Amino acid sequence: MDRICITGAGIVSAIGIGKDETLKSLLDGTTGIGKVHHLKTNREEFPVGEVKLTNDEMLQKLEISPEKAMPRTVLLSIMAIQEALQQAKLDKDLLSQTGFVSGTTVGGMDKSEQYYHDFLTNDTRNDYIRMHSCGACTDAAADYFGKFAFTTTLSTACSSAANAIIFGADMIRAGKAECVVVGGSECISSFHLNGFATLMILDREQCRPFDVTRAGLNLGEGAAYLVIESEEHAKKRNADVLAIISGYANACDAYHQTASSPEGEGPYLAMTQALKMANIEPNKINYVNAHGTATPNNDASESQAIRRVFGEKYPPTSSTKSFTGHTTSASGSIETVISLLAMQNGILPANINYAQADPACITPITKVAKGTDMQHVMCNSFGFGGNDSSLIISKPECDGVRSEKLNDNPIYICSAKQISAQGGLNDDWFDHPVTLTEQYVRAADPDFKPYVTPQESRRMGRILKRAVATAKETLKSAQTEAPDAIVTGTGLGCIENTEFFLEALLSDGKETLKPTHFMNSTHNTISSLIGIMTQTHGYNATFSHEELSFDSALLNACLLLQNNEAKSVLVQGHDELTPNYHTLLKRAGIVGRDTEIASEVSVAMLVTNEPKATPMCRIAGMAFAADDEVENQLDLLLKKASLTKGCIDAVMTDVSGDKQNDEQCLALCQKVLKDTPILHYKHLFGNNFTASGLGCYALACCLQKGSIPETLYLDKTNRVAQPRVMLMLHHTGEGHNTLILLTKDKD
Repeated sequence: MDRICITGAGIVSAIGIGKDETLKSLLDGTTGIGKVHHLKTNREEFPVGEVKLTNDEMLQKLEISPEKAMPRTVLLSIMAIQEALQQAKLDKDLLSQTGFVSGTTVGGMDKSEQYYHDFLTNDTRNDYIRMHSCGACTDAAADYFGKFAFTTTLSTACSSAANAIIFGADMIRAGKAECVVVGGSECISSFHLNGFATLMILDREQCRPFDVTRAGLNLGEGAAYLVIESEEHAKKRNADVLAIISGYANACDAYHQTASSPEGEGPYLAMTQALKMANIEPNKINYVNAHGTATPNNDASESQAIRRVFGEKYPPTSSTKSFTGHTTSASGSIETVISLLAMQNGILPANINYAQADPACITPITKVAKGTDMQHVMCNSFGFGGNDSSLIISKPECDGVRSEKLNDNPIYICSAKQISAQGGLNDDWFDHPVTLTEQYVRAADPDFKPYVTPQESRRMGRILKRAVATAKETLKSAQTEAPDAIVTGTGLGCIENTEFFLEALLSDGKETLKPTHFMNSTHNTISSLIGIMTQTHGYNATFSHEELSFDSALLNACLLLQNNEAKSVLVQGHDELTPNYHTLLKRAGIVGRDTEIASEVSVAMLVTNEPKATPMCRIAGMAFAADDEVENQLDLLLKKASLTKGCIDAVMTDVSGDKQNDEQCLALCQKVLKDTPILHYKHLFGNNFTASGLGCYALACCLQKGSIPETLYLDKTNRVAQPRVMLMLHHTGEGHNTLILLTKDKD
């Protein structure tokens, strides 16, 4: 199998703008942590690691108009991406063939917390309403450089950027991409500074990872990105290979939403599986860049995991968060670039501020070591919900070629359940549909008592209860106790909890803030909760890229199966729409255009290549495509499935009542699949960021039942007796499309 090469890297953090400044700070032992300077906050007692540029200075450097709505997270992204692209010599002509995967959790929160009351009362800041979401920030950074082949966003708290690297690498392994820009970005906001304060894990002094006196973390900010590509692609471009990604893994601790398990099960699994992929023994690792947040719980748990993997003769280890602060979602890529610099320059970065040993912890490097030959370096990134990832990068001359073959077994949707405006956990809509008439409709919830206890219920908003119920019913229907992996798509996550925390922060002050609201505001709360409740220790990821959130999650599931990383994956799509947030989205023109209906969704499906029961249908192919590439991508999917366009019985569209989008969608269908019966579903389920999950679910139901309800036909004169091949053409209205080809399994 082709090796995955790193050909470019860019970094921005508290210790420097670019790789040169970063390396100098590491060599000099100079921390970037200090008093709050740029952020307007009521928590100035906590030191932070801020990037030493104002927003205006970054706008000027990047030649962006001050009038343009640009959250700080986006500006940091652009600066780091720019350096990575320049080093990789990846010009704009190649971007249309290159993917972009970014990790973030805060997104545009720095502007939302500044303008939230304006959002609610007037139209002066509407441009920033859209920029609140993680996916909008990713798109804004991508648009600065041109048109990428596809973009998506991972949001798994502090492991987001590491998981973005993993997803990009998986796409290359599976042959879905040849080149991907991967990494993450996060700015410091008052929202998450106060949020971490409610968890009582911030230190009022500079952090001291692994020290017995450690008292908590210092928040930081920044961004870092890598250009990764297949070795064949790199050779064609005559690109310089800086290193190879030889191993990686993500695992779930499945223990607690914020705390790590005492034995470090998640970190242990992530490290051992990364070593297995790299096909190297633990003693070949020359340096470990630890997650090392300096919280009592994290450092002890990670130390236990390191000892379990390496024994007492563990490699030289340090946490560079004592330099940068904890850059949360960006930490995985920032520390991977630091690890790359360490390998290239033969240095072992110091764990500064360390003074007193803790028997519960490993003993880190306390002074920078030079002249060290490093062949393999491990970088750890662990997030809320026990979302744990490990990466191994190796020198180009190392072998690092994995010999496993791709799994070409058929992929099936074995079971699927939904909660929506059509009701909860049933298929009544199929025979007795209810056509929606109001422009804003909330989900019709079932009785949650069979799924969550009263004690659990007290800490859960409705979206979490829906997620638990759909997950449990989907697994039960598939005769599966627990999946191998869990992947979730959500545009907004637990937005109600975000609203609660934000309103309290702005109106009542820090004394009324509740840690549960902050904890649940992270998008991967949903996926990690299901992991904890099902005790699923495998891969766990959350995509938050607006209308492509569910599509990205489903593609990730297919890649896991194809790359032999899982045999069954629970794929979910969850979004709630509170009255306040509906008002904001409507004010910004994001929902409620023309006769479009805004709604909520909760959908889950078990995707597997080893079904235990009769599956609903088969996923014959899936692809992302720009408008002008849809026909070509469809031809490729059909060819691989040994089908033709004439085999497609019907196409599911995104017709929703938004006149402009509907016209674009139907014109595309007419161009690509003339005379094929056209279906729609949003008049039944409404529209939201993860509505495509319901569209896919509806098609799976049609194939399972062997018929198409009359209500789904857009043109009721052109019907199909017994559908066997169906296409979902998800058109977002912004030139992005997802093609999902579903077929009825052989009888």
